Amino acid sequence: MIDIPIDQFLDRLASRDATPGGGSSAAVMGAMGAALVSMVCNVTFGKKGCESVETELKAVLAEAEQLRRRLTDMVAEDMAAFDGLMAAYKLPKDDEEAKARRAQAIQSSLRRATEVPLDCARTGARVIRLARRAADLGHREVVSDAGVGVLAAHAAARSAALNVFINAPALKDRAFADAAIAEIDKLLADCAVESESVYNLVRAKLSG
Repeated sequence: MIDIPIDQFLDRLASRDATPGGGSSAAVMGAMGAALVSMVCNVTFGKKGCESVETELKAVLAEAEQLRRRLTDMVAEDMAAFDGLMAAYKLPKDDEEAKARRAQAIQSSLRRATEVPLDCARTGARVIRLARRAADLGHREVVSDAGVGVLAAHAAARSAALNVFINAPALKDRAFADAAIAEIDKLLADCAVESESVYNLVRAKLSG
């Protein structure tokens, strides 16, 4: 999926097929945010007056690229998790043994379909934190790209959270489900504050 042209990806997204869907889109948004953080670093390197921040920006770039690869991988992981859940629901339930196998498969797939977006949201939160460093240290001509990056990462985290909210209630392992929802609620609250703060930082730099 990640190797096809963007117009083909969007065609698939717009189709009647269940995958790719919102979860894969969340991962793409997060990867775009990480890529924009990398762009800010790469454009800043070699700019006059930015020599003192290059070492720190190299560390930011290395982490941003790691996160971009991770989020890119999540596009396929989300599709696999959803397809696995749909396959579990289609398992036979002809007798009690088959029903038990189907129920177990559904629960296992629901857990995976909760874990993947939760991980996506966590990773989006890391991109938001990196975007602040990029906005702080990056050259002024690309500071707006740091702002777009933080917004993309925030959208990724919020979008991924919706898949946690839709799958966790059906889990019988309530300890895991409740912990996942509590974590995502706190993560979203933190991301909202941080992303708004970075956005305002970017606005101030552009106005100064």
